[in-house]
Amino acid sequence: MNVDEHIEQLRMMTFAQLKSEWRRVWRRAPPVSFTSDLLMRGIAYRLQEKAFGGLAAEIGRELDGIETLGKSARLGTAQTVQLRPGNRLVRRWRGTTYTVDVTRDGFLFQDRRYASLSTIATEITGTRWSGPRFFGLKEQAR
Repeated sequence: MNVDEHIEQLRMMTFAQLKSEWRRVWRRAPPVSFTSDLLMRGIAYRLQEKAFGGLAAEIGRELDGIETLGKSARLGTAQTVQLRPGNRLVRRWRGTTYTVDVTRDGFLFQDRRYASLSTIATEITGTRWSGPRFFGLKEQAR
């Protein structure tokens, strides 16, 4: 069976079957918080990685360096991610996964346009939130 056929079969699997497939492909238990969609994506990534090769070692080292930089940032400073049109923000809140698309003139959430992430975060939670913080774009100052 080729990779495309295998990935297509993932779409038909139950949550329990996806968890079992994750264990087979990754050789470890899946993260507890993963939804069916995330399990499917992780399995598909691993299948493609095995079939076509993974990241080049140089890129892996570069990504490791970026992660280290984030951990060693100066205390008391908040870091913010720059968003570009086409980016997609995903947040799981109280058992529901929410998706927001970044557009040229704001944000698209549930087929409605918004100028502010904070407005979307407030709509999701029912209380006032910093949108960038809610979506994990801004670390809290330590």
